[in-house]
Amino acid sequence: MTMNLLRQIASSRLPVSFYRTEDIDQVRILRAAGLVVALIPAPSNPLTLSGDGLAAQVLAVTQKGREELARFDYPEARPPLWRKRMPRIFTKHRWPPRPPSEPAAPTRMQ
Repeated sequence: MTMNLLRQIASSRLPVSFYRTEDIDQVRILRAAGLVVALIPAPSNPLTLSGDGLAAQVLAVTQKGREELARFDYPEARPPLWRKRMPRIFTKHRWPPRPPSEPAAPTRMQ
């Protein structure tokens, strides 16, 4: 789930802030891995290294973070599928089919 958060951070406008405890912990993991530059509050419980932080603010995605995203096929620069499709052309079927017409006689122009 941390890579999903990194993908979300990379696709959003920076700086971005996170307020939920789970998100702050994931930002803490990303920062420890060197994937983002972030301001994270000190944990209120130093034994578990977690706690009620007010907010974590991500300032930038590092080069290492961008390389990790590239390994996971980001950014998704694929064109939408509808652009690859050929246009559908529908024709009306006439039943019964018309008999073939005789070729027209050439006319002389004077």
